[in-house]
Amino acid sequence: MKLGVHVSIAGHIYEAVDRAAALGCNTFQVFSRNPRGWEALELDPEDAAEFKKRRKAKNISPVVVHIPYLINMCSPDEYLWRRSVDAYIEDIRRADMIGADYFVTHLGSPKEKGRDYGIARFSKGLNEAIARAKPKLMILLENTAGGGDSIGSKFEDIEEIINSVKDKGKVGVCLDTAHTFEAGHDDKTKAGLEALLKYIDSTVGLDKIKVIHFNDSMSEMGSHNDRHWHIGKGKIGAEGMKRIVNVPEFRDCAFILETPKETGRSDEANLAAVRKMRKD
Repeated sequence: MKLGVHVSIAGHIYEAVDRAAALGCNTFQVFSRNPRGWEALELDPEDAAEFKKRRKAKNISPVVVHIPYLINMCSPDEYLWRRSVDAYIEDIRRADMIGADYFVTHLGSPKEKGRDYGIARFSKGLNEAIARAKPKLMILLENTAGGGDSIGSKFEDIEEIINSVKDKGKVGVCLDTAHTFEAGHDDKTKAGLEALLKYIDSTVGLDKIKVIHFNDSMSEMGSHNDRHWHIGKGKIGAEGMKRIVNVPEFRDCAFILETPKETGRSDEANLAAVRKMRKD
């Protein structure tokens, strides 16, 4: 099983590899820079080389990089949209420098312009980013909880964007279990999960899912509140999470936990809970 957590890049970025390995992870996710600011220090090529060296030595794969929070490639504001596209390109290049396999991105919010505008706007930015950055990695579009004016809570949104991408081999899907539940898709019950899998397969295709953000939800189904919680302790619950982690179509996916880090042992406890659920 490919199982990991989102780890800190504090200090030198290559220290993230050691943090993941110390938890027994064989995959992990990072931000390549401060996720809450526009400006980023230039990534030291020697640090990037050390990251790849340590990752290889510890046999960790895949490595996932998550997009910073400020980027909004749906924005109707021309300045913000242009800044977002340029930052997106820079982040793809940083992720490629450290040899990341996947680049996970939220879709953003078109504000009052609505869904169709947002999909067209994001697709335009994504095509430009792929053409300019020429990524070696694969870009994964993440489903959302559907709060506010965001798009991506319906898999038709992701399907339309993928269909608009010129280089379709560069784009896949990251499935977030908490977001799915919070958006109103029942992945808690057996019948609900089976219906959800059919729905996903009829839109983006289950084969497009490469990474699963494996999170329980503090919020109720359909709440649209993005609130992750500890594995088996939330509204999806232990039985629901156990069913998801054992879906045959997900066997080769990387499971990344983005659960709360309330104590220094939180990641360890959540990873242990997942390992007990998995039937290998």
